[in-house]
Amino acid sequence: MKPEIKALVFDAYGTLFDPYSLRSACDEWFPNCGSNLSRLWRAKQLEYTWLRSLMGHYEDFWRITESSLVFACRSLGLQCGPEVCGRLLDAYLAIEPYPEVREALSTLSNFPLAILSNGTPQMLHAALQKAGLEGVFSPVISVDEVKTYKPSPRVYRLAAEKLDVDRYAIGFISSNYWDVIGAKAFGFWTCWMNRSAAQPDELGLKPDVTVGALKELTNVLSGA
Repeated sequence: MKPEIKALVFDAYGTLFDPYSLRSACDEWFPNCGSNLSRLWRAKQLEYTWLRSLMGHYEDFWRITESSLVFACRSLGLQCGPEVCGRLLDAYLAIEPYPEVREALSTLSNFPLAILSNGTPQMLHAALQKAGLEGVFSPVISVDEVKTYKPSPRVYRLAAEKLDVDRYAIGFISSNYWDVIGAKAFGFWTCWMNRSAAQPDELGLKPDVTVGALKELTNVLSGA
């Protein structure tokens, strides 16, 4: 049964904002390589957050985004000098939201909406401003405050503390299965935003609900 949800917390990258929208910017510098580069960049970006958390050697998400870009370019045999690297990082600050995000969020405005993200405050502010979503989320929470990355329980606890809402009354939405399960293990009610019909990982827990589009969440929360 769904508990009484008092606030909704969203992951940012991959859930609200499309990391693969950067393939067009990648293609401008490396024609016909945009898809491979954007995918490897994203994969390594996530891997570095997990590795740094395990090592206890925190580096903020902006630096990790840069490091993973450099690695991805080197792995694909692409020359990523300072100018190219800087331009592609600038593109990350203007990352595009998924097409349905604005409309879907407007149908959820009766809930307090927050973001809980690996991104730095500066990255999140830039993305929200570019997307015209400033003021929609309060608070906008970065893992910078606890100096570790999802799926650490310390990150999810931060959201409950910032919202001053019991963990069991928070609905958490992410497109990243490992993120949803981390939130579920902490005690949040969880929704897996599975746009690509991906297979779930075997992590011993399951999300409370799975949707294929963000707009479906409105029906789930209303009991329709």
